[in-house]
Amino acid sequence: MTAADGRRLLLVHAHPDDESIGTGATMAKYAAEGAHVALVTCTLGELGEVIPAELGHLAWDADGGLGQYRIGELDAACKVLGVSDHRFLGWPGKWRDSGMMDTPANDFPGCFWQANVEDAARDLLTVIEEVHPQVMVTYDDNGFYGHPDHIQAHRVAKRAFEMAGGSVRKFYATALPRSVLAESMALMRDSQGGDTEIGGADFSRVDSVDDLPFGTDDSNVTTEIDASDYMEAKLAAMRAHATQISVDSPFFALSDQVGRRAMGTEYYTLLAGPRGTVHGPSDREDDLFDGLG
Repeated sequence: MTAADGRRLLLVHAHPDDESIGTGATMAKYAAEGAHVALVTCTLGELGEVIPAELGHLAWDADGGLGQYRIGELDAACKVLGVSDHRFLGWPGKWRDSGMMDTPANDFPGCFWQANVEDAARDLLTVIEEVHPQVMVTYDDNGFYGHPDHIQAHRVAKRAFEMAGGSVRKFYATALPRSVLAESMALMRDSQGGDTEIGGADFSRVDSVDDLPFGTDDSNVTTEIDASDYMEAKLAAMRAHATQISVDSPFFALSDQVGRRAMGTEYYTLLAGPRGTVHGPSDREDDLFDGLG
């Protein structure tokens, strides 16, 4: 399919910054090609840990200072990615950030982890009926790395996909092959001559991919999108989320200060819908819209 065919892509993410880290290059690529790229963010990320000391006052602001600030960061990131259609699920702040798994914030009234999946899915279905996406992207059933809001985003997106009754043709989860993770770790060490710190991010604690709370078995990765031409846009979008991400191209770190490599190729697992033509030794699709005819 070409851009003139009216391609429409809908991504469902848990917090501001998730879209840039996991799918930023993909979003920029399809938007630049003329596809309609829509983003739904489920919370404002009110409980995110703030990295810059000068913005530390925003954390746990009783008046919702961090969440409101992150709306502006998300707006800036979307502008860099060329995405003009962004919505919050329901409305901005309808569901609050739930914090990390097994923390008291999981029980806060109004947090996304406590949301009724059917109710939240109906809100997402409203967006689906307005956007008419052929393809929808969210996380896997473990929320990629186990965050409750990511898991809930998967549940809500899956239910909305079912409620859409076939109008959304393909349903994907983000993925990161373990082989790519291993290569990234080796590259980070080699590029720094054995140093264990990049841009203030320490990764000496990470000895193997088995130490990481994320990673997808290579056999479960069905799709890889080469959007390396849009790597700079992805990095710029990540920089826009300054409260949450420090970037030292091509590496970045979150508040855990574990260094990671930003990638222009992004990976997915097809959860439902027709698989497109596979290419290369990896036998993976190279287009989210392939197979739709």
